[in-house]
Amino acid sequence: MTDSTIPAIVDRLRHTFDSGKTRPIEWRVAQLGEIQRALREHETDFAEALHKDLGKSRFEAMLAETGWVTAEAKYAIKHLKGWMAPTRVSTPMMTQPGRSSIQPEPKGVVLVIAPWNYPLSMVMCPLVGAVAAGNCVVMKPSEISSHTSAALAAILPRYLDPDAFAVVEGAIPETTELLEQRFDHILYTGNEHVGRIVMTAAAKHLTPVTLELGGKSPCLIDRSADIEVAATRVAWGKFINAGQTCVAPDHVLVHREVAQQFIDTLTRKVKDFYGEDPEQSPDYCRIASERHAARFAELLKGQKIHLGGRVDVAKRYVEPTIVLDPAPDSPLMADEIFGPILPIITVDEMHHAIKFVADRPKPLALYVFTKSAALEEAVLSKLSAGSVCINDAVIFMASPELPFGGVGNSGMGRYTGWYGFETFSHMKPVMKRSFRFDAPLRYPPYTERKAKLLKMVM
Repeated sequence: MTDSTIPAIVDRLRHTFDSGKTRPIEWRVAQLGEIQRALREHETDFAEALHKDLGKSRFEAMLAETGWVTAEAKYAIKHLKGWMAPTRVSTPMMTQPGRSSIQPEPKGVVLVIAPWNYPLSMVMCPLVGAVAAGNCVVMKPSEISSHTSAALAAILPRYLDPDAFAVVEGAIPETTELLEQRFDHILYTGNEHVGRIVMTAAAKHLTPVTLELGGKSPCLIDRSADIEVAATRVAWGKFINAGQTCVAPDHVLVHREVAQQFIDTLTRKVKDFYGEDPEQSPDYCRIASERHAARFAELLKGQKIHLGGRVDVAKRYVEPTIVLDPAPDSPLMADEIFGPILPIITVDEMHHAIKFVADRPKPLALYVFTKSAALEEAVLSKLSAGSVCINDAVIFMASPELPFGGVGNSGMGRYTGWYGFETFSHMKPVMKRSFRFDAPLRYPPYTERKAKLLKMVM
């Protein structure tokens, strides 16, 4: 696909939306059903593409990609009738007699720009919300995960309404051309630098945006925590997809009293998961590109490596790695790691950990492992993050009842479940008044008596 065809694609989808085709619940449910059918009938094709791009096992592809999207679509179908129904709200005395409601309506033609780390689910989970809301959708998969991008482009048009959906493959030129078009909403998942580019482009058309940007998600380990369970859950949350997860624990802040126990247990858990040589494990993923793998080799220079540390750029392999007490101003601690390197920082008291987090940009996710209700409350009241998970890591993403989104530098807006429907809908306020009883209070000429009455009814 060349960038010269992009305006024609957007025009085609705009014509479809303007025709009203996407508004009926029957059409929306049918398209959501087709998403499920495409994933079911091509589960093997998608699993193979994900393995080629990231070395994902079939189980991990189902857990974090196809299975997640299928669950989202199923949830949306179940709740869609209720989501679409107008919501009655109260009507103030001054506007009586009358009725007020909020009527969801689709925004129009929306653009979803996806990252390479979860190249299927980060396209299709937003797609579910956009379809449920009754929109036409242009999907832009990442060119870095080229096999998954090609699979989406080949498979989805065979299931989804071709007049309402399009997959645009390509790299920077295609993305740039897409951002020149007028959309009614843009959802971008990726890094902060490109997020600024997307937001700047959207501003030209006053297009609302949802940005999912990541950040350095901290993990606090209190001395009261169950260290065995905490280490198991942190190891899974960090090293699934070789750490290329936007909500993965970026670094650990552990109380000195349990630091060695946690480090020893975490080391054992990594070996339990992936064996003595994780390169041979069918369950351990690869880095998306040689360029990204080379970046990790640079980050590890001069660090105190407790476990792992081996990098093979040509094979896109980075060993699960634990680094002890890196300097706070080191490159490892400057930007989101987004890979299988876990720094562990020892703190004397947990309020030191809280201050460490508070002094830095707001993360996409925040984890705390503790049995202390006081510490739990302190974390919730003093720290801001896109999501908070207590006594586990990453697993909160499995709940369609919880919104997924960032705050501050980690993003803006939210989706999944109802929140995806809401993001891609305009919540239209509607007030209907009766012709009966047209009070003269609001009409000129204004008098002192009217002013007194107005104060009484407002």
